[in-house]
Amino acid sequence: MYDTGTRIVMTKGAALAKHPHPTVRRRKVGSELKRLRLAAGVTMEEAAERIGGDKPKISRQENGRQGVTKLEAEALLELYHVEDLRLRTALITMARESRRKGWWAQHGDLLAESLQEQISIESDAARILLFQPLTIPGLLQTREYAEESIRSVEKSRGASAEQIATYVSVRMDRQEILRGESAPQVVCLLDEAVLHRSMGGPAVMAAQLQRLIDVNHPPQLSIQVIPFEQGWHAGLDGAFSIFSYPDPMDLDVVSLGYLDGALYLEENGPVERYRMAFDQLRSSALSSQQSMALIARVARSQYAS
Repeated sequence: MYDTGTRIVMTKGAALAKHPHPTVRRRKVGSELKRLRLAAGVTMEEAAERIGGDKPKISRQENGRQGVTKLEAEALLELYHVEDLRLRTALITMARESRRKGWWAQHGDLLAESLQEQISIESDAARILLFQPLTIPGLLQTREYAEESIRSVEKSRGASAEQIATYVSVRMDRQEILRGESAPQVVCLLDEAVLHRSMGGPAVMAAQLQRLIDVNHPPQLSIQVIPFEQGWHAGLDGAFSIFSYPDPMDLDVVSLGYLDGALYLEENGPVERYRMAFDQLRSSALSSQQSMALIARVARSQYAS
């Protein structure tokens, strides 16, 4: 549906384990340093010499594949003759924060890098837009629903009971971002099919639908359903998420999941097209109040004990 021919960040499990996937901040620091280097007319070789590295290191840093230390950022900004104090401070701060390890690092040996990247991206977001045509998004799942969905996928991959339990715990821990003063604004759009797809049996689905009703508190967390009678809509090609950040220097990111990982789109063109698609989807959806009424009706008619 959408042209994704611009730069894409791919993550695919352990196949790329030797090249840690960049966080949003690391990508932004790298792109800004590249822009400043080119504006200053400095070659990659000259930049590498200044920080005691080599050309491949500069390339990895500018592509967001390797972090930049505070000292390296300061040295490069001096070489590039960057005198704007606000810009210098912002880049040095972002370089330092991009090297920070998140809570999920303790599970790094079990979690696919695509999932680690997903957690990193959502953990700092100020606004999260979710569209799901098939299942409840992980951030809104009950433990029982998460256990059923994770077990269904991971057992076929040979995961042990202990690994599955860890994956479920991580999914529950991810939901902590929805609590507290710094919680992001979340808008979740669901195709009505999600409500009718039974996961784990009537009791699990009844509790999950009740959870959607309980957490729905617009405008901080809004859940809306696109009803079957809508027919065609802009999301029939699949699920996607859009993450926005409070710092204007941070890149907005679109996440597209696939079987073994995810694609992350950062360029303005694709991100804007997905934002327009989300707006179209939201205009096709019931209001939040109407959606809660529909969810309650489905729970009573299909999953009541």
